[in-house]
Amino acid sequence: VARALEGNPGPYQVITADGTRPAWRPGSFDRVLVDVPCTGLGALRRRPEARWRRKPGDLAGFAPLQRGLLREALNAVRVGGVVGYVTCSPHPAETRAVVEDVLKGHGAVAGSDAAAVTADWIDARPLMSDVPALGDGPDVQLWPHMHGTDAMYLALLRRTA
Repeated sequence: VARALEGNPGPYQVITADGTRPAWRPGSFDRVLVDVPCTGLGALRRRPEARWRRKPGDLAGFAPLQRGLLREALNAVRVGGVVGYVTCSPHPAETRAVVEDVLKGHGAVAGSDAAAVTADWIDARPLMSDVPALGDGPDVQLWPHMHGTDAMYLALLRRTA
């Protein structure tokens, strides 16, 4: 992210840190991008050998860490702040299930329509007309066969209180 933003003026600061042990006060940020560790199943087109390294138990091992990082990110943003939850896995246990679980336990958060926010800057031309371009919302699921990317997931969450 820091490299992508080089040379772009703006009032932002990129902080890379251990999100499980935050060194900042709650409500310190306007926006947080939490790119969680995952199985990497969405990157198989670039790393096909990974399918032989993964085991069924790997999936369950990531979920607690993913939920914890998302909760900490939500605590790190001020009221009205936005958290982007991103993973390069298409598996529901690492995407929607994590977001839904955290939303249930954190009453002061509302989902935002990531598909609407990203529609202008994602080149979404599905190969099949009956497949939604950016997922069925409000989150976004990108697919290699449709978008020419890894199978990436994005959810946007706004802290309401």
